[in-house]
Amino acid sequence: MKHTGRAFRIGYGTLMTIRKLLFPSLGLLLVGTLPALGQAHKIDVNPEGINFAVGRPWTQTLFGQKPIAVAPLQLTNSPRVLSLVHDGKLYLSLDDAIALALENNLDIAIQRYNLPIADTDILRAKAGSAPRGVSTGVVSGTPGGPGATTGVAGAGGAGAGGTSVGAGGAGAGAGGIVTSTLGGGPAVPQLDPVLDANFNVVDQVTPSNSKFITSLTGLPSIQSHSGLANFTYDQGFLTGAALSVGYTNTRSSSESSFSNLFNPQYSSGLTFSFSQPLLQGFGIELNSRNLTQAKDDREIADIAFSQQVMATVAQVEDIYWNVVTANESVKNAQEAVALAQKTLGDTQRQVEIGTMAPLQVTQAKANLATNQGNLIAAQTNLEFNGLLLKNAITKNLANPALAGADVVTINRISLPANQPIQPVQDLVKLALQYRPELAATRINLSISEMSLKATENELKPILNLNLGYNSNALQSSYGGTFGDIFRGRFPTYQAGFSLQIPLRNHAAQADVARAQLQLQQSYLQQQQQINNIVISVEQAQFALQSSRAQILAAQDAVTLNRETLEADQKKLNLGATTVTQVLTDQSNLTDAESKLVSAQSAYIQNKVNLERLTGRTLVANRISILDAENGKVTQMPHARQ
Repeated sequence: MKHTGRAFRIGYGTLMTIRKLLFPSLGLLLVGTLPALGQAHKIDVNPEGINFAVGRPWTQTLFGQKPIAVAPLQLTNSPRVLSLVHDGKLYLSLDDAIALALENNLDIAIQRYNLPIADTDILRAKAGSAPRGVSTGVVSGTPGGPGATTGVAGAGGAGAGGTSVGAGGAGAGAGGIVTSTLGGGPAVPQLDPVLDANFNVVDQVTPSNSKFITSLTGLPSIQSHSGLANFTYDQGFLTGAALSVGYTNTRSSSESSFSNLFNPQYSSGLTFSFSQPLLQGFGIELNSRNLTQAKDDREIADIAFSQQVMATVAQVEDIYWNVVTANESVKNAQEAVALAQKTLGDTQRQVEIGTMAPLQVTQAKANLATNQGNLIAAQTNLEFNGLLLKNAITKNLANPALAGADVVTINRISLPANQPIQPVQDLVKLALQYRPELAATRINLSISEMSLKATENELKPILNLNLGYNSNALQSSYGGTFGDIFRGRFPTYQAGFSLQIPLRNHAAQADVARAQLQLQQSYLQQQQQINNIVISVEQAQFALQSSRAQILAAQDAVTLNRETLEADQKKLNLGATTVTQVLTDQSNLTDAESKLVSAQSAYIQNKVNLERLTGRTLVANRISILDAENGKVTQMPHARQ
């Protein structure tokens, strides 16, 4: 029974020890950390209103982390799609196709996620951690594009997983450029404050080996109680400094009271330690480089998204005009079949009246069969290109009404009567001004220069200023120790310097030399990029002018071949020519019409390509990049033909 009572007293004493040590100490440290933990600056908010660049306030993370909410994944098509379906047909203007692509195209949707992903790097860098990087390559998982036919399905979609990874300031290599020294330099301090708490209670019974103690206490054993509650607050700063504040508390009591001055006794200590690098690792600019890089990467992600929208819009335009030209090919094939049927009918009548040999009918039937086969191929190609277009402007084709709808294009290819030729020099100037990849390259170069400065800092010796303060107290009550500590009755002061001088520092020398060489290599790559842009713009301008001339020549060829066919058909009815000649005329007309369609297709694709190469795709189509980021079109595009 006596043992049971002692167990109850031990439990109660333990609880009282925890209460006395925990609540005053925890309250003191929490008040001291409020200003440091409450700092937050708003950087960017995604369309759903979730701020990935700022994170949650410290009040929501102190006693347990809760993940930042992410908007649910949307795999349904925008309502705009079904509003364009009527009587089993999907009626599309070029503006409609572009608007639907901005809302539903999966390449854009995948790239859109890189924006909040880049925001998370800003949040990460605020803690002093290095950015993880984000892919900035153009996603190219949508099949279709220039010249897509049933024989080359998916030729337009390349890249593993539909994504080609770009450097984006994340330390990856591209185009033969090794960027392994990005992120070099002294380690950035841990900027997020950390509160560490340690609680411990010990209840100990030891046998007594002293007759003197046994005679005094009347017990064959000695029982002692002890408890501690220690707190530590650590934080780094952008100057490179590190601060540590510690508060320790210990309570102990023993049945052998004569062995201690106080029983129970309370001992406490308050410790401040501060370290500031003065050479290597010193400077706000140096230690904020991770945050600077994260913000630059976010800007690169914005540029990459614009580039993605340009590429996707250009691809959708190409697919749309492929449908238009495929429809023209079907019309030409239908006309060829109609002409072949007419020729067969005329030939059969001539054979019936005896003015032609029966062999001529066989030739006419063979010609009809050939043209019917061409019509089937043209119709299949039209259906395939319509499928590619629907895939490019939707997230899925699960809706039967959409999956079974035939695409009807509203726009037609037209050639302006007078098209001014813009000087190549002006086009090149536009390209150098608006091409998004050039802007991304310039930002990457600034990141490389910043990394070079950080790497050069490693050449300096390590010289640190170290300051410290310690206040201790020993009393019979917690109130006594608390008063002694903050009155500074038993203080200890410390101040000093620590110096470390590398005698050779080969590693730092090598890293700095490598960073300098790589930076010059990157500048050469930038110049090469500019040269390639100039060549591609000039080539695209030449191709556009050539395709325009080919359209005019093809139109004349169609007119002449049609006139020749009509004349020979009249001669055939009069018996003045042969079926072979008429069939030859029909073949020539079909070829001329096919070349006209090809020339029109080449012209419109070259026009789209020139807009893309000069960085004018968004301007030419009046596209709002904000609508593309939100995935909801509020301002309809207006494509210029």
